[in-house]
Amino acid sequence: MDKKDFYYLGKIVKTSGFKGSLMFFFDVDDIAPYKELEAVFVEVGGDLIPFAIQSIKFKGSTSAYVRLEDVDSEEEAIALTGKSLYLPLSFLPPLTGDRFYYHEVIGFKVKDAQAGPIGILEAVMDQGPQDIFIIRFGDKEILLPVSEEIILKVDRSNKTLEVKAPEGLLSIYLD
Repeated sequence: MDKKDFYYLGKIVKTSGFKGSLMFFFDVDDIAPYKELEAVFVEVGGDLIPFAIQSIKFKGSTSAYVRLEDVDSEEEAIALTGKSLYLPLSFLPPLTGDRFYYHEVIGFKVKDAQAGPIGILEAVMDQGPQDIFIIRFGDKEILLPVSEEIILKVDRSNKTLEVKAPEGLLSIYLD
């Protein structure tokens, strides 16, 4: 299985009890689509291993107690603690308009409303409080914050992302 065909769902954060139960953290905006989750892929040693879900009980808006089939002991559960969870991209509902998943806009041409074409969206850094577009413009790298105010239009058919960079930001990179 190729990891590029999957999306990051969350993490196994700890064990729960003595019979192999686990606590999952879901790194998603809306947990509702996952309430009937039947299986999940766990990254183990760089490989994605499928696990069937025996039971799932949600706790709050980001966590759930989960029993995986064939994980029957505390030792087996401990071995999975800290591992990342993935699901196939096909599980994601399609988005329309200016809403998008980060993986679908990688490779899009980025055009600023004032500066014109500013490069190709190479990656999205989403490890802090502010997600950042990483845009490649020749040998330069432009970092642009991701926000509704900045993203003007997503054109899927032409693979173009139109933005309005904060005043003065692009001059740091392009002058």
